[in-house]
Amino acid sequence: MNNPLVLPEIAAVKHEMVAIRRHIHAHPELGFNEFATGELVAKLLSNWGYQVTRELGQTGVVATLRRGSGKSLGLRADMDALPIEETSGLSYTSTHRGVMHACGHDGHTTMLLAAARYLAQHSDFTGTLHLIFQPAEEGGGGARVMIEDGLFERFPCDAVFAMHNVPGFPVGQLGFASGAFMCSADTVNITLHGHGGHGAVPQHTVDPVVVCAAIVMSLQTIVSRNIDPQETAIVTVGAIQAGRAANVIPATATMTLSVRALDAGVRQRLENRITALVEAQAASFGARADIDYQQGYPVLVNHVAETELARTVALDWAGEQQLITSLRPFTASEDFAFMLEKCPGSYISIGNGDSTPGNSLHNAGYDFNDECLPIGATYWVKLVERFLA
Repeated sequence: MNNPLVLPEIAAVKHEMVAIRRHIHAHPELGFNEFATGELVAKLLSNWGYQVTRELGQTGVVATLRRGSGKSLGLRADMDALPIEETSGLSYTSTHRGVMHACGHDGHTTMLLAAARYLAQHSDFTGTLHLIFQPAEEGGGGARVMIEDGLFERFPCDAVFAMHNVPGFPVGQLGFASGAFMCSADTVNITLHGHGGHGAVPQHTVDPVVVCAAIVMSLQTIVSRNIDPQETAIVTVGAIQAGRAANVIPATATMTLSVRALDAGVRQRLENRITALVEAQAASFGARADIDYQQGYPVLVNHVAETELARTVALDWAGEQQLITSLRPFTASEDFAFMLEKCPGSYISIGNGDSTPGNSLHNAGYDFNDECLPIGATYWVKLVERFLA
């Protein structure tokens, strides 16, 4: 039974879109290696009448449809997969060992393709539409690379939007939130230099393992005592590596941290305090710390006017029952934040259905819900027709 919210022309090709999505799922590619995916996307869009530009940001694809003069709108979908061995057991499971679409980028790409097909064949709008198929969202900063390669100079946009599936919310429900919506994500690599020796005479050493232990405990005081309790701040020690033998105190130890914040000022405060604390703790033991602080994705901030427009489109099309009412900011990160730093826009959520331990994002058993495809595609059409009316 067709969903009454879905445009009939999109409902009629749902089976084709599902086949495309599952083909992409079965043939995943890591960031900046989306050669087959990009080829498929470019071929379809070219066949539908779009002007297609390849290799923007290495493996990115931009498709343009112009209909008279007017505003310009960008819609973005990510194409890359994750370095995970799939365990879903699906008939269309990944054929590439150690690589899978565990975040739904196969679905995001296909939703935008389904909308692109309709918009080329049926829709009436005035202006320019740019469809941005981005590589390397999963840690590669593909959005930043596309921007550095001239994305918004070559394809200027008055606004840009993207959509991501969210397990745990009803299938096809849409969520909108203005302001800071996803955290920044920074990585800190710390090398502690002590003085190694025999485990039987620790008094003649400077033990970097003990320094690591002290730093791990002290880092959490930054969150609890240096950051406003009403602000979001996360400091995670994801890895500690030191030594090989029980009776040998190593000369060095390394630590790797993941640091997240929902505010640019908090992000900078965390960097300042982590750097000062690690150096001071190391010195207090007679050790030395080398700190490599790598700023990754910035805070993703949805623009107020564009978010309100996107929400209004959903309300007018589907009513309040189609909206996620309890949407809160996420502590995950997204490199669409780079695009929103350069261009007004908003990052939209779409429910992927019930979340279970085996069907959550970045899980080896995850799968995108195909019922989202026609709903997400129809929403994109409605947004384009409203923005480029």
